[in-house]
Amino acid sequence: MGVTVLGISGSPHRHGNTETLLDSFLEGARSAGASVDKVVLRDLNYSPCKGCNACHKDGECIVKDDAPPLFDRILAADCLAVASPIYSMGITAQLKGFIDRGQYLWARKFVLKTLDFPGDHMSRHKGIFISTAGQDWSHVFDGAFPSLTALFHDAGFEYYDNIVASNMDEYKGIKNHPTALKEAYAKGLDVVRVLEKIKAQ
Repeated sequence: MGVTVLGISGSPHRHGNTETLLDSFLEGARSAGASVDKVVLRDLNYSPCKGCNACHKDGECIVKDDAPPLFDRILAADCLAVASPIYSMGITAQLKGFIDRGQYLWARKFVLKTLDFPGDHMSRHKGIFISTAGQDWSHVFDGAFPSLTALFHDAGFEYYDNIVASNMDEYKGIKNHPTALKEAYAKGLDVVRVLEKIKAQ
């Protein structure tokens, strides 16, 4: 059975720096033989979490929109690549709103204890965070990492790697960055090869 890779673009801006970096990673994964799919959050219809805690009773989200089906696709993937530019020192509202909708997975794990991802499962599922930022500050991506950690761990993915490119303002866009797109492509190849080896064991 081949490796499946799901990319999620959390940018409200189509085909910008971050989605282009994601596309390069996905192309690398596709070149390695993976089955690749991409979802653009801005094209979906979903609302933020209502904080009603209804999922604490049965592990299901009562809001019926595009979020739960996408979480089903996430749970079925071997590799999850989540992309967001840095807005106000964090991830976009589109991505944060979606991550919060995964509260029902958290409820299954920690309240109802009906969902468990043992270490073997985590090692076979890799999460990648992809991001760009205008500034070149050393801490510019730090505010994004906790939310991605929560998403990956709640959905059963090892937080495997970051693919980040800062200083976009100076470079005038990702296509002018000297190494970022090539590195993203190479990491797409790498993660698929790693997962293939794990699957073959």
